[in-house]
Amino acid sequence: MTKQLVEVITSVERRRRWSREDKERLVAATFEPGASVSDVARSAGIHAGQLFRWRKELCQVSAPSAAQFMPVKIVAALPEPEAAETKSPPPLRKKTSIVTIELGRGRRIRVESDIDTEALGRILDVVERR
Repeated sequence: MTKQLVEVITSVERRRRWSREDKERLVAATFEPGASVSDVARSAGIHAGQLFRWRKELCQVSAPSAAQFMPVKIVAALPEPEAAETKSPPPLRKKTSIVTIELGRGRRIRVESDIDTEALGRILDVVERR
């Protein structure tokens, strides 16, 4: 015959209060390598959801209360670049459209109209082999 542990509750259990140190200790235990939140929560006698809530509360990064200013040093302006040194703007890319290729048996391939023809040929070869 095996013995089982039986807990007898004789009064209404009050809500437990956890100190910040206890919460921090349990949350820190969840970040240990190989630790499981469920295992840590079970060992403390709480639900894993409670431990996740503590993690969220304790790991929040609050925004600084005041704006952070950086020191600025004003220096003389840089000289204007020579006309030969200026770079021309990149050429405008022409608008592409989508081309749909019907392969049969309910198969379709959609590609941009400016696709490399050799690449498209390789793609079609692979698709046709399947």
